[in-house]
Amino acid sequence: MYIRPFDPWKAKLCTCPFKYTLNVYTGCDHACVYCYITSYIPNAFRVRTKEGLLPRLERELRKFDKRYIIALSYSSDPYPTIERELGITRKVLELFKRHNVRCLLLTKSDIFERDLDLLSELRCAVGITVTTVDERKAKLLEPNAPSPKARIRVLKKAKKAGIPVYARIDPIIPFYTWEDFDKTLDALSFVSHITVSTLKLRPDSKKRMFAKFPELMEKLWPLYERGEKIGGYHYLPRELRLEILSDAEEKMASRGITFGSCREGYRSFPSCDGSHLVPL
Repeated sequence: MYIRPFDPWKAKLCTCPFKYTLNVYTGCDHACVYCYITSYIPNAFRVRTKEGLLPRLERELRKFDKRYIIALSYSSDPYPTIERELGITRKVLELFKRHNVRCLLLTKSDIFERDLDLLSELRCAVGITVTTVDERKAKLLEPNAPSPKARIRVLKKAKKAGIPVYARIDPIIPFYTWEDFDKTLDALSFVSHITVSTLKLRPDSKKRMFAKFPELMEKLWPLYERGEKIGGYHYLPRELRLEILSDAEEKMASRGITFGSCREGYRSFPSCDGSHLVPL
């Protein structure tokens, strides 16, 4: 099955409403330093296509319960670099249109500009992840992803086309991206909903963060040593984490943006993931 229920690990702090997920590709070439998929996908930063995806997906969609949402994507971006050439995600969206599927799309790319014509005809909401609007920091954290400026530009076009839009500011990294949070929020002030999440480290991402940001990690890691370990992830200390989330929520509320948090043990409204924006 290519369409699967979301959260196969039953994460303790996941508050997502029930939905399905589909990863169009295997792997993701954005190669974000903090990425968690390297812990369970071999060669995670090398993108591969899936054999027989489209005919198998069409068979699955014929039986799919249209009440539910399919999210693109959580283990691989639906718009890796190769999508410009192959157009597989666009073909998936065409199948969604044919079968009247509700869709929640999340990306760190600007390639979805090509598909705005199709997305405007779907029952969907489109979101981008922006870790920071500081272009230098973003390039260090997400070396192969399009710039935050490019992502934001296209999301504005999506909103102008009548598509419900949302964003994620994820991960929030103390001493680094948290310093830019107000500027990032201001750049995203045109969206109605934002989900935030603090940096959560697994052994592989911890190793990459130490290799690329040794001075930052000298300050950051002692915090994680005092924090919690939940589901294989190192979390910031709960008190500090909730202080950051509360500040983020307050800043968003002052701008008229609704608040979501991801795997934090903290509140969200109206949803943690933006799924409330997907038309019924």
